[in-house]
Amino acid sequence: MHASPRPEAAITATGLVRRFGDFTAVDGVDLDIRPGEIYGFLGPNGAGKSTTMRVLCTLISPDGGSATVAGHDVATQPDQVRLRIGVALQDAALDPKQTGIELLRLQGRLYGLSKREVAIRLVEVHELVDIGEAIDRPIGTYSGGMKRRLDLAAALIHNPDILFLDEPTTGLDPVSRARVWEEVRRLNEQLGTTIFLTTQYLEEADELADRVGILNDGKIVAEGTPEELKRSVGEDVIIARIDGDANAALTAVREIPGISTAEVHGDELTIAATDGASVISPVAVALSGGGVRVKDLTLRTTTLDDVFLELTGNRIEVGDDPSQEDRS
Repeated sequence: MHASPRPEAAITATGLVRRFGDFTAVDGVDLDIRPGEIYGFLGPNGAGKSTTMRVLCTLISPDGGSATVAGHDVATQPDQVRLRIGVALQDAALDPKQTGIELLRLQGRLYGLSKREVAIRLVEVHELVDIGEAIDRPIGTYSGGMKRRLDLAAALIHNPDILFLDEPTTGLDPVSRARVWEEVRRLNEQLGTTIFLTTQYLEEADELADRVGILNDGKIVAEGTPEELKRSVGEDVIIARIDGDANAALTAVREIPGISTAEVHGDELTIAATDGASVISPVAVALSGGGVRVKDLTLRTTTLDDVFLELTGNRIEVGDDPSQEDRS
């Protein structure tokens, strides 16, 4: 089977709005996501992430603006959109009495695949998403991480152009979370699948996404690569606690390329740099060569949480209780 030709833009939205009574959950969202891109939609619970995804997946209708997915309008061509997307939501309903293989076969037939096509896709999906021998066991015996991977496999059975993942690792332990990350990377790298990923985990967006849209109160407040966003709010900081002549320490590091500023505060030397990781070793060497005794050397890199704090005045507070997820 061959995927259908991809449009110039995988997902677009212009002034997208979705209300629930007097509450505006999605407030004028614009999107332009390229084919083959992993786009991270980052924000706290209640920001409107899941609502935006549900509109793009044609599960609910927009109240304003427009959106296209895989070249088709979500409001006027929902059937065409659904044929071209895979969706794995937070609250996927999996029959505990079915085996994994039974679920995947049913999913394939629901998408109109022949028995032969389903058999081919089962082999391909099983190679992409590591379910192992559990695929023949009842889903009720699966761990949380295994259920997430099965849901991911079900979303891929019809070879979609675009995959929507709604907070795929919420509530998972760190090992299971890392496994899901590996699967997502593999899908993107091996198949070129466009992935729209909502998350409240800063590390997840930083680790996986080519670009990140930061959502707050239904609006995108910033967009760019993780590195662009982090550099937009500040530089990395290296803090050296020293024992000895502060002026000698300043003299030792001032000529190092990549350093923006260097200041002394008591027994601490504070150094700002655009790329702290590449500068910290030259700083240590320079201080040692200048005869400065260093008690400890610390690198603090800018995080996406710093970006969110700068833009909104708040930090993203992560809650692992699925009942508290954004359901607006």
